[in-house]
Amino acid sequence: MRIFTVNDRMQQGYEYALTEAEGRNFHPEFRPELTPAEMLHLGVFGGKYMTDCRDEFPASWFERAKLSAGNRNPSLNFFGVHASQPLSVWRAKGWIHPDDPRGWFQWYCRYFRGRRMADDARQVGRWKAMRRHVRQIERACEKGDLFCRPRQRQALLHWAYDSRLF
Repeated sequence: MRIFTVNDRMQQGYEYALTEAEGRNFHPEFRPELTPAEMLHLGVFGGKYMTDCRDEFPASWFERAKLSAGNRNPSLNFFGVHASQPLSVWRAKGWIHPDDPRGWFQWYCRYFRGRRMADDARQVGRWKAMRRHVRQIERACEKGDLFCRPRQRQALLHWAYDSRLF
């Protein structure tokens, strides 16, 4: 077990334990199609999500990441569109757990690294609920037509679904 301490813009002195091997021993119903590194390379969250907390995660995740030095830049997203709600909306809806103040992707990055906690089942349930968007794209679009529903496809990338595949 390894203890990791976070000191970034949103958390100071937050500690968590890595109790599983990186990328292994996931909840049996949680089968993400993309790793955090793949998501960052493809382009998610306008390149702004991980700019002040890089020290927490492996440097290899950022070697080909599309990050914005300034404000969020939707052109850095794989589909070139904005497909996120502001963090204030997530907070208002009660979707943010205090251990992961940046939201689901932060939870996923830490889960992927090996952290396990009581909130995992809720987050896996939220991930599973996004599957409905996969079905909507499959019904509305021809397979491989990446120009069909780009915002919905980008949103799915934000949840580790590889929307380039359907």
